[in-house]
Amino acid sequence: MMKNIVEQTELFIRKYGMIEKNDVVIAGVSGGADSVCLLFILCSLQERLGFRVKVCHVNHELRGREADEDEAYVKELCARLGVPCRIFREDVELIAAKRKQSLEEAGRTVRRAAFGTMCREDGGTKIATAHHRDDNAETVLLNIARGTGLKGLCGIRPVQGRWIRPLLASSREQIESFLKAQGVSWRTDATNEEDDYTRNRIRHNILPVMKEQVNAGVVRHLEELSMQSLEVWQYLEQGVQKARERCVCVQEERNGAYHAGQKKVPEVIRIGGKAFGQEAPAVQKQLVRECIAAVRGGEKDIGSVHLKSVTELFGRQCGKRVDLPGGVTAERTYDGIVIRKRRNTKEEGAGEMREVLLNIPGETLMPDGIHRVKCRFADISERDKAKEIPQKSYTKWIDYDIIKYGLSVRTRRSGDYLTVDEQGKHQKLKSWFINEKIPRELRDKMLLVADGHHIVWIPGRRMSRACQISNRTKRILEMKITEDKKDVRDDQSAGSGRES
Repeated sequence: MMKNIVEQTELFIRKYGMIEKNDVVIAGVSGGADSVCLLFILCSLQERLGFRVKVCHVNHELRGREADEDEAYVKELCARLGVPCRIFREDVELIAAKRKQSLEEAGRTVRRAAFGTMCREDGGTKIATAHHRDDNAETVLLNIARGTGLKGLCGIRPVQGRWIRPLLASSREQIESFLKAQGVSWRTDATNEEDDYTRNRIRHNILPVMKEQVNAGVVRHLEELSMQSLEVWQYLEQGVQKARERCVCVQEERNGAYHAGQKKVPEVIRIGGKAFGQEAPAVQKQLVRECIAAVRGGEKDIGSVHLKSVTELFGRQCGKRVDLPGGVTAERTYDGIVIRKRRNTKEEGAGEMREVLLNIPGETLMPDGIHRVKCRFADISERDKAKEIPQKSYTKWIDYDIIKYGLSVRTRRSGDYLTVDEQGKHQKLKSWFINEKIPRELRDKMLLVADGHHIVWIPGRRMSRACQISNRTKRILEMKITEDKKDVRDDQSAGSGRES
């Protein structure tokens, strides 16, 4: 087994060009089976491939004596193997509290910082983590469950910049068999056996059932899916790069200079409508994602609903716009779309609050930062229950088929109207406010669910008659407003969730 896994890893390293001659590989070693196996294999290959190994161990100070024993084990192991080792001690619980992060997220942050320190101070050129085939399967399933596109199906990449995963072609079973054959012990983190984290629940409950009751080769098949997805993704990236050169101009607002195809952090990006319309839909969406990310400085929280809303702007009137995560706005112009940082309230108009597109189905934080809108599609067989919902309820069922542009939450704008009867008669929102004696100081603050200028729902007050459920309704959308009682973010990144 030793020869097999070592040779398998060497072939995998060569296939992806992970390690070059004279590289200094910083290996993350926690003391668990995966990272200990990684260390032994790297040590066995370093002379043959002409690189050096150094070890990074991070004590998260979360498990008291057990964490200290892990640290001591890694020190002793490195001394026995003659490998330089640096220990980093970080109070992850305190860091998580200060940064308002989960323990998992804070742990990833401090590990990455430790790796970066060793690259700067110890000459590291590559960072090796012990992710293996089973980790990759868990990541793909997790991304699918959370909602992902092609990029999420790629799972854990073998190489990403200076980060390498030499064990990605090996299974957990192979790793443990290798260590047992060598008479090597390892440390076991008790928290890995708990189901407090989503990844652990997939590892302990989902994958075993799939292996036993669906297909014993599920892990291998998920690996094949991720590799195929990666190949397609890399091909797509090439297409996006060419499209960027044809469609995108970057503008520096201070001097008005344009730089076609330039990739940097700009203040304004313009996408030409004619050239954009000639690209394939997959290229269009990824190009839009990159442009939004460039203006805001990262891809975090950019979802498919935002890409759809921006691409649909190309078919709308000049002046139409949508607000996007991270204080970014996209606006239709005569020749395409402009993506820029949102202007301040004086420029936008006093009292106007940002517009937030609803995730349908899904959950959306409202612009006030306090309430959330939960959207789901109800079963059409429950259609008659719509009559039981009170007029002033904070739950509403609407006929989703009549929605033209997409639902968003915002404050009022000029031109807003309500449909007030079954014949489709319109009433200006301003007139409705006056008739209902809504105080002037509240009108600009009231949150509205809108479809363009059509006000679908004024939460707690009334709903548009045009949206009522009827015998012709084919899709029923339930919208429910709840109060956000805690400021806790569930990490939705496509990352693997562990570094060593």
